[in-house]
Amino acid sequence: MSTATADTHADAHAHTGHAGGFLSTYVFSLDHKIIGLQFLFSSLIWFLIGGLLALGIRWQLAYPWRPMPILGDLLAGAEGGQIAPEVYTMLVTMHATVMIFFVIIPVLTGAFGNFLIPLMIGADDMAVPTLNMLSYWFMWPAFVCMGGSFFVEGGASQGGWTAYPPFALTQGTGQFLWLTGLTLVGISSMMGSVNYMTTIIQMRAPGMTMFRLPMTIWAMFITAILQAFALPVLTAASFMQITDLKLGTGFFIPEGWSTNNRPMASGGGQPLLWQHLFWFYSHPAVYIMILPAMGMVSDIISCFARKPLFGYKPMVYSISGIAGLGFIVWGHHMFVSGMNPMLGMTFMVSTMLIALPSAIKTFNWLGTMWGGKIQFTTPMLFAVSFVSMFIIGGLSGIFMAATPIDIFIHDTYFIVAHFHYVLFSGTAMAVFGAIYYWFPKMFGRMMNDSWGKVHFAVTFALLNCVFYPMHILGMQGFPRRLADPYHYETFRNALPMNQFISYCAFAMVGMQVIFVINFLGSIFFGPRAGRNPWHSNGLEWQAPSPPGHGNFDFQPIIHRGPYEYGAPEVEDDYYPQTMPPPAVDKTK
Repeated sequence: MSTATADTHADAHAHTGHAGGFLSTYVFSLDHKIIGLQFLFSSLIWFLIGGLLALGIRWQLAYPWRPMPILGDLLAGAEGGQIAPEVYTMLVTMHATVMIFFVIIPVLTGAFGNFLIPLMIGADDMAVPTLNMLSYWFMWPAFVCMGGSFFVEGGASQGGWTAYPPFALTQGTGQFLWLTGLTLVGISSMMGSVNYMTTIIQMRAPGMTMFRLPMTIWAMFITAILQAFALPVLTAASFMQITDLKLGTGFFIPEGWSTNNRPMASGGGQPLLWQHLFWFYSHPAVYIMILPAMGMVSDIISCFARKPLFGYKPMVYSISGIAGLGFIVWGHHMFVSGMNPMLGMTFMVSTMLIALPSAIKTFNWLGTMWGGKIQFTTPMLFAVSFVSMFIIGGLSGIFMAATPIDIFIHDTYFIVAHFHYVLFSGTAMAVFGAIYYWFPKMFGRMMNDSWGKVHFAVTFALLNCVFYPMHILGMQGFPRRLADPYHYETFRNALPMNQFISYCAFAMVGMQVIFVINFLGSIFFGPRAGRNPWHSNGLEWQAPSPPGHGNFDFQPIIHRGPYEYGAPEVEDDYYPQTMPPPAVDKTK
């Protein structure tokens, strides 16, 4: 069936789904699209929770030891709304944990990976639908463990999101629940990674060669490889720390220490072993949190620049290079741990090398936009902001790659600024752009573009007001993780800047109500979208909006790559992957 003929069946096809009741169709669904939406809604809810935890941190830094209205009364250990020191440490730990493990990774790989991979390669579903369903439902025990830890005696974990022993192992139930939740998240991600790799390798539509895949799929594929190789290390380390905590083993505790006032059964453990195992996963995890965003931004920029993606194969090779180098640079998180200077030099050089493939991608994005007929839609604005914010975050990372500089700034707000420029100002902006871009395919309706631009402008301005001044604080040595740095006279002059940052942070979180209303309202009342409202070449836009069971109402056959915009062979400025080449008149 041709694409044009398929359009006439769109409405009927879009509303067909799995046969069965409500639970089998929408709750314990085997359909990759429903599972992707489950990940999306769960991540957005936790995004709100993580944002509220951040506001608790910002309140303490702006108004140390003053009662915090509303949120303060909900925090265990906060009397009269005042944030106690141990509660501040808990807020820092759980804010980072929630944002990394419950928001950024699940929304990129779980939500968009699940929803887009079969659609963009022409498959009817994931390779193993039951495993796909389990990958989502393994998140729920993790949600319960992390959320429930706020209500146990002693509160949630206070060991930092890195959970460094021996301090992390001096805690009780909250730390145990944290480790259990982390392990379950790891199992969920490993299920997804195996499924993604198998699906991309085995289930591509006829004609969909590897070098006809869109960058989103390449990024998801390489991210799945990262997860498959790195996650088992963290999962094993989490089990080891659980046994240290509950069984008295000595993997990470030196001889003579005790956990929870219980002497160790054996000594001789190494706290630095945990750091090596943790960062062997967690530095590749930085790219797990950024590579899918890079792929999605590449697709969005090419679509709205109305130009082919500049340097497609170098983009693929650069993503592969970033992933490969990501496995040999974990030690730069440990420059202050007392490592051998020669080993530190090795990690420093390998870290700086990552700037090369990252720069290739940046120049590819700029080359794609150069001379293009740019359409400044909401997705495009968020995508371009990702590029600019990623550049700032990447440039600040070069300073930390140098061992002598990192030793000075390691425990300062310069690190906080860098990390948030990459993951919030960068990845989160890419996620917003991806939601606006693929929303029509997910729900069959359009989000309001005018309110989307307001949401972009307000968020972009405020996030820079929040995170850019942190670089200045860091260069002054302002420490991170401390509940009251102003106790030291050196840092008392930082209070006005911290208050400015906090005002902007509260405003930025509050302004997300624009997105929430636009998102939820558009699901029910947005104007209906056709199959391809953006006039994109991507294969997913040839399916109905929203796609029904099986995704396509015709057998997609791929004839070309995903970025043939402005092709001279066709009257329009785009050339869908399923459109066959024009017939050649052999009489001439």
